[in-house]
Amino acid sequence: MGILSWIVLGLIAGLLAKVLMPGRDPGGFIITILLGIGGAFVGGWVGTQLGIASFNGFTLQGVLVATGGAVLLLVLYRLLRKA
Repeated sequence: MGILSWIVLGLIAGLLAKVLMPGRDPGGFIITILLGIGGAFVGGWVGTQLGIASFNGFTLQGVLVATGGAVLLLVLYRLLRKA
């Protein structure tokens, strides 16, 4: 996938992660986008390592894996902000 596809996928994943884990996070929309993009990369890497996902295109499986990665990053972000 091209970099623009990763950004769009990350945006969707970040928004879905925010819907799944609502709350008042500093940074708002920008942090959500960045966490989503990072989640797309993390989720894609973890999914590929576990053999449950591979990114061959913009698919529902890719969105779900990226959203899982974004949720993971959002949890870590919130834990670090509390500390």
